[in-house]
Amino acid sequence: QVQLVESGGGLVQAGGSLRLSCAASGRTYSNSAMGWFRQGPGKERETVAAISRNGGSTYYTDSVKGRFTISRDTAKNTVYLQMNSLKPEDTAVYYCAARISPSLGRYYVKESDYDSWGQGTQVTVSS
Repeated sequence: QVQLVESGGGLVQAGGSLRLSCAASGRTYSNSAMGWFRQGPGKERETVAAISRNGGSTYYTDSVKGRFTISRDTAKNTVYLQMNSLKPEDTAVYYCAARISPSLGRYYVKESDYDSWGQGTQVTVSS
């Protein structure tokens, strides 16, 4: 499995930006597809974005399209989530997740697809 540690959360005003980072350790990082999930107050955890092993394929949930960007830096074993034009409804604990992927170009969307999870980082957007 991959060990994951998120950082970069915080308090920001609506319209602002944050960049979340997910540092991965373990020999399987380069073989892993990655995802970002979030769980808002009183809500179920939902998929935010996902990226394939080679970074060439990405997925975004409709509510963040055009505002969030997922990327990965293999040399740094890190996945990022750049969040722009933040809204109060983006307030949530954000989780990074990983899973081994036999395919270079496939991303995974479902929570059940992943078997390694970080501890989460809080993002709060004030109005």
